[in-house]
Amino acid sequence: MHEGDPAPDRLAADGPQYARGMAKVPARSVPDLTGLLTHAGHVLETQLSAALTEVGLTLRMQCVLRHALAEERTQIQIAELAYLDKTTMVVTVDALEKAGYAERKPSATDRRARIIAVTEAGARIAAEGQKIVDRVHAEALAILTSGDRKSFVDSLSALVDGPLSTPTTDQPVRRPRQRAG
Repeated sequence: MHEGDPAPDRLAADGPQYARGMAKVPARSVPDLTGLLTHAGHVLETQLSAALTEVGLTLRMQCVLRHALAEERTQIQIAELAYLDKTTMVVTVDALEKAGYAERKPSATDRRARIIAVTEAGARIAAEGQKIVDRVHAEALAILTSGDRKSFVDSLSALVDGPLSTPTTDQPVRRPRQRAG
């Protein structure tokens, strides 16, 4: 396989058959949306992470700063919006505080909660970071024509605002274990 060649499983709908007698990969009836979105998301995150090092930010730091600047939010609210677990959120806010970009303050509405307040330096670095994020996104979309970009973004937005808006939290039904008899 050469650089730029699509992965083999994207070439054939039912995948390659490696040896006589091996089971055949089931044929797909629709494109592998999960695989495509996961791959694109992973690559985009790595590109954003690399680009944000230009200003000394991580992608998580940029995300937390943006959500904290939007309105007064608690650490827990921002963690949910940024898809960060509690431990990662604490480490990220610790790094923002150490850099002088944010500070934890008591909430005006809930004395038990702490909000993430962005400092002036944090607002400036978040603005610089957003320019980088916008540049990386523009570079990723540049392969598409203007009309295709709009259609792609509109279609992706329709999925994210519609059937892919909320993760499924239901656990699959499990059958009880059979007792040895």
